[in-house]
Amino acid sequence: MSTWTSTTTQAPEKTAAGTADAPAARLRTTPFSLLDRSRTRQGHPEAEALRDTVALARHAETLGYHRFWVSEHHSVPGVAGSAPTVLAAAVAAATSRIRVGTGGVMLPNHRPLVVAEQFGVLASLFPGRIDMGLGRSVGFTDGIRRALGTDKDAADSFAPQLAELTAYFTDSPRPHPQVHARPAEGLHVPAFVLATGAGADIAARAGLALVIGDLRGREAMRAAIDRYRTTFEPSPLWPHPYVIVSGTVAVAETREQARDLLLPEAWSMAYSRTHGVFPPLEPAESIAAREPSMPPKQRDLYESALTGHVYGTEPEVAAQLDTLLTETAADEFLVTTSTYDRAGLLESYERLGRVVGLGEAGRPEREAM
Repeated sequence: MSTWTSTTTQAPEKTAAGTADAPAARLRTTPFSLLDRSRTRQGHPEAEALRDTVALARHAETLGYHRFWVSEHHSVPGVAGSAPTVLAAAVAAATSRIRVGTGGVMLPNHRPLVVAEQFGVLASLFPGRIDMGLGRSVGFTDGIRRALGTDKDAADSFAPQLAELTAYFTDSPRPHPQVHARPAEGLHVPAFVLATGAGADIAARAGLALVIGDLRGREAMRAAIDRYRTTFEPSPLWPHPYVIVSGTVAVAETREQARDLLLPEAWSMAYSRTHGVFPPLEPAESIAAREPSMPPKQRDLYESALTGHVYGTEPEVAAQLDTLLTETAADEFLVTTSTYDRAGLLESYERLGRVVGLGEAGRPEREAM
């Protein structure tokens, strides 16, 4: 299995004037969107993470990003985003044009009727702007799963839950035909399945858009995308396959500065593998100072967590993204970067906007979907 790394990517050739070539046409026509997990930071209150998410959404709208999504995590010290539809409502109210959604609502934790009603309310309040991203993950521990009223096998019921949920919008056959989701019925709310591997097959059978994000296993990801496109069954919500590739992107003045943006999340991932819990993000400097003394197992996990990302200077990132989009033929890219340095994150998204031509005159406007 090949691995997506950026270590061998070369910057585009320079023109005679010494500036990098313009981004490839694919970059300028592909929608770019953001997902923010409301990661907590060491030394900052949890509530600040939620306010940071709303502020980032406003900034993303100004820069010209297509969507802004929020996530669902329960009883995770490093994540404040536990109620995605509530946070999505706050984001939608604070913005005016950008599409807003969830990445995603973990359907095994909820009843399909309630989820349909929640998105029906959102779509009624913010018409033409709401996305319904859905996943099948369950809680990280037995205690969390019990508190949610579910178990580790609940993900096996994702496909029938998905069918019931979407049927409430389209008035299709469902387990409780006498029950109607108000005000969802008849509304068009684009639905997306967050998936890796087998989840892509579920998305294809359901006739929904696919969000897939394992950049470290590019061959497996491409195989899943190919299966999805080949076996896709059109539905009232999506008449054709639609693929969003997601992943971490960090852009800075130098490659080293871009790598620094990756350190906090990589350390958090490594820590979670050895301690069973995601901690709040720490400053990159603290983590870099800790690198020489990391135990071998933790160091291996940390180094592994630093692979598979798109990062570097603007020309380097342009080349990496162009390769990735060409290989996957993705319809859209969803950026999922988390880091301690919020100013650095904002700058990274500004630089990425320049790389892909957001806000450029003549950049095609996307349909409301």
